[in-house]
Amino acid sequence: MHPLSASFTSPPCTPDLQRRLWLQKGLSHAVGVSALGIGLLSTSAAQAELADLKEKGSLKIALYKNNLPFSDANREGMTGVDAALAKELAKRLQLGVQWLPFEAGENMNDDLRNMVWRGHYLGYGPADVMLQAPIDKYLIEKTNQVEFLAPYYRHELGWLASERISNADLQSMSLDGLKLAAEAGTAAASALLGYGGGRYRDAVKIENDGIVAAKGVTNAQYPLAYVTRAQAESAIAMLPTEQRSAFRFVVQALPGTPPTGWVVGLAIRAGQPQLSQALQAAMRGVREDGTLARIYREHGLQLTTP
Repeated sequence: MHPLSASFTSPPCTPDLQRRLWLQKGLSHAVGVSALGIGLLSTSAAQAELADLKEKGSLKIALYKNNLPFSDANREGMTGVDAALAKELAKRLQLGVQWLPFEAGENMNDDLRNMVWRGHYLGYGPADVMLQAPIDKYLIEKTNQVEFLAPYYRHELGWLASERISNADLQSMSLDGLKLAAEAGTAAASALLGYGGGRYRDAVKIENDGIVAAKGVTNAQYPLAYVTRAQAESAIAMLPTEQRSAFRFVVQALPGTPPTGWVVGLAIRAGQPQLSQALQAAMRGVREDGTLARIYREHGLQLTTP
């Protein structure tokens, strides 16, 4: 396969599980990371070292479905920020791309087992690398089969607000009489519904998708949505340029949500030092030459680094 080509592998038939961000499980062990790699190498023989991948000609990459603006599957393969980043990493390793899109499991252990270190019992996977892996102290300590490396983005929670809402009112949570929106099944929604003993419960509209909740603000359904930065910025980017200044994202962690957000990086099967070093070097390259920031900018997002 040509190093710049890509192929697409279809997943087994599975239930349509709801997309899950890491904070949906109330992630509380996230740690700030500035290093490019966090290694937990096993003593087992390397399964997919760089020479083997070069011979095969492609890098199998696991990305979440239904996780825009970061990734989703379509007829052409994968789309979103993580898809663009994955293709760039593979290119720098002089490899093509074989996509392994998958639905989020019930918990992160399921996702790592199915897509990183063992493979699904229906024969799907594992991949050579998975993106959007949480760089989480507790998870790292408990998952010896996986090496977590190359943190590249920090998710943040906050308000997508229309211009008529002041920052002072947001910080003091003086939101009585306002309609609010959040994404179903997330810690963000739980925190908003439970704030102040349910003070705003009747005012909260729960949408099935965070970008839909954010778009509710930009199309004047609600003055506020409690969403991730990426969801807010995606909704703003859909507007004509002259309308975007009427909206802003304000970082604010409500009780019950990660106070400093949560960091994501790459995950590979443990015991592959050559692949680990190559991916870390590739990620360092895309960061230092501005490619990573450009990818985020082209998708209407701000790169918030770990």
